[in-house]
Amino acid sequence: MKLYIETIGCSMNVRDSEHMISELQEKEGYTLTENMQEADLILINTCSVREKPEQKLFSEIGQFAKNKKEGAKIGVCGCTASAMGHEIIKKSPHVDFVLGARNISKITSIIHKPKAVEVDIDYDDSTYMFSDSKQSSFKALLNISIGCDKKCAYCIVPFTRGKEISIPFELIYKETQKLAIKGTKEILLLGQNVNNYGVRFNSPHPKINFTQLLKELSKIDGIERIRFTSPHPLHMNNEFLDEFANNKKICKSIHIPLQSGSNKILKSMKRGYTQEWYLNRIEYLKKNVPNVGISTDIIVGFPGETDEDFKETMKVLEYTRFDTMYSFIYSPRPNTLSYSWGNNELIPKEILKERLKILQQRHREILQENSQNELGKIHEVLIESNKNSLNETFSEGRSDTNRLIKIENDFINMGEIIKVNINEVRGSTLYGKQIH
Repeated sequence: MKLYIETIGCSMNVRDSEHMISELQEKEGYTLTENMQEADLILINTCSVREKPEQKLFSEIGQFAKNKKEGAKIGVCGCTASAMGHEIIKKSPHVDFVLGARNISKITSIIHKPKAVEVDIDYDDSTYMFSDSKQSSFKALLNISIGCDKKCAYCIVPFTRGKEISIPFELIYKETQKLAIKGTKEILLLGQNVNNYGVRFNSPHPKINFTQLLKELSKIDGIERIRFTSPHPLHMNNEFLDEFANNKKICKSIHIPLQSGSNKILKSMKRGYTQEWYLNRIEYLKKNVPNVGISTDIIVGFPGETDEDFKETMKVLEYTRFDTMYSFIYSPRPNTLSYSWGNNELIPKEILKERLKILQQRHREILQENSQNELGKIHEVLIESNKNSLNETFSEGRSDTNRLIKIENDFINMGEIIKVNINEVRGSTLYGKQIH
């Protein structure tokens, strides 16, 4: 039997898909295919954060139903599945089952239950031992927690993924050891608020926090790089930032979601920190890690945002000079606090588009300036892709600061970590030569 899976959204969804694939391969005998038309089982792992998630989901279901082979099942999984539940079955008779983001460990049972819906956001699979992946890779994703306890006014995640529970340390450590034995060199630790790790387990557990977790995982031989996403600015204490700065295995790249630079808007968003706290953490970080790569998320036009509020966001952009910025126009999501406000204080689209244009244009300029400053610098690069043909030979990968670096006319095996001297900048991509 063959499985086709479409994964939409964040790294958490990618990891959930990996778990479902492993379970179906190990326990149900499925093999993966990239050809949807030959699949016996089609899974859509959905994201409720993207624009118009419901409309896009039913469009995708329609396309799959039209082109699938006779008898093939369609399952809707992930966050939109959690949010809509039985409504998906009611609206689309083509769907055979619905599996919420908090219930993916049930994948091998639900495929045998016609029209089943499993979307309990209080279901706890934090101690479930998923089947080992048959894939071997030099990079791997690793969950350290599930759910989220924050109540950000714009965010649907607590509604779709439930309360936050940390995965037991022993399970994380053993899985990391397995990955190292299989040849994994870089792990990406996943959680909605990774630096809140250890606050709640589902059973008695020795006291541990995220900083201690990083220390323990870095002791495992074979693991050479540790990344994580996303930490919450509120929990960025000095102990955590000191470990980030001094632990040589931790990549010097960090995602710090800003959302807004205005204290008024941050309070309305229920983010729990101020602009002053955020900039204080940035200052402490840059003092201890001068070459740190910082990425962020910014929402433009949250209800009530004035021109002055937007200027405060621009102020933080100028000071921090983010290497990567994911920026979006505010969009109301059902089942969020800000959605319940209705159209109160919504900002005209023309103003929103102009603010986003100003923000993104200035960031592009900063990125160009940042890139020019990389000329002559030496980076350690993990090779992630390569090509060797009559027309082109190159290798490329990412530095520990998460910059994409390309090495032309040099074929280097994927998974190798090499030193590269940067000698050219094109757009946001750095080019360099391997140092032997």
